[in-house]
Amino acid sequence: MTRPVPRDPLEALLVAPGADHDGAPSVERRRADVEMARVLKTAPLQMASDPSNGAIAHWKHGALHDVVEPMTDHVIMTYPTGVQRLERRNGKSLAIGTARSGVVTIIPAGSSSRWDIPGFVDVIQLYLPQAALARIASEASMPAPGDLLERTGHPDPVVSGLLMSAADVLEGNAALDHLFRQQLTDVLATRILAEHTGQSSTFELVVGGLSPHALRRAIERLRSDCDTDVSLAVLASDAGLSRFHFCRAFKESTGLSPHAWLRQQRLDQAMNMLRDSDASIAAIAAQLGYASQTAFAAAFKKLTGETPSDWRRRMR
Repeated sequence: MTRPVPRDPLEALLVAPGADHDGAPSVERRRADVEMARVLKTAPLQMASDPSNGAIAHWKHGALHDVVEPMTDHVIMTYPTGVQRLERRNGKSLAIGTARSGVVTIIPAGSSSRWDIPGFVDVIQLYLPQAALARIASEASMPAPGDLLERTGHPDPVVSGLLMSAADVLEGNAALDHLFRQQLTDVLATRILAEHTGQSSTFELVVGGLSPHALRRAIERLRSDCDTDVSLAVLASDAGLSRFHFCRAFKESTGLSPHAWLRQQRLDQAMNMLRDSDASIAAIAAQLGYASQTAFAAAFKKLTGETPSDWRRRMR
């Protein structure tokens, strides 16, 4: 639910987040998705959220001349297509950048700025809770995170590429998409801690894979039909590791991340069902947890180069 907009949103630019101004109450922070919808005056093309990991949203919007008010989460964004001028004002400070592939823009939680963007923008946004940053810092033995730096069209092809992959990989399968978002958030948070806090940060890499017992238990869970079993938190807890170190150890043991392993396992299941049964494509899609036959067909074609129907005909 949206909250009332202050009468003079420009006043937020002159007040530090959480502070009072001449005795007036501080500006209440909105959820990032709510504030973005208000400012962009449209709905996202695609959005996926997770209570502990924030959300990923893909927007296409027109010109923007408005104040982005304080939000509860950090917003990290990149631009899949196009080139567009960005102007960001915070009090008397002016930052000018260009929205294009390979750059990121960061709006730290609680900050407020006026934005002037003259035309169309294609943007993918990550809404990252401070709690997620703190958890990753602890798991990776990095310093406790300070404030994120404001960035406006700042070159960072690694974060940009990871965010763009988020929009490409969401497949309409709850278990796969949930696991992917969890992994992506952890990797992104590690990079953001290292590059966008204004302090030098490195993380300790513990070498070695999972024990045979831990690997066997993880694979049992990943093969389960219960979506709760494939939660990254549950998988890591079973192995006695943090999420961060579990993903690294699992990949060292199998050659694949947990998400990539599960995606391959679901593909193998799909192929067996297409080849060995007369079940309809829609029934197979539903049994494998896809939201629709269309989502299943798109995911199958992305991995094999063929639609499920064409593959079935060729294999019979």
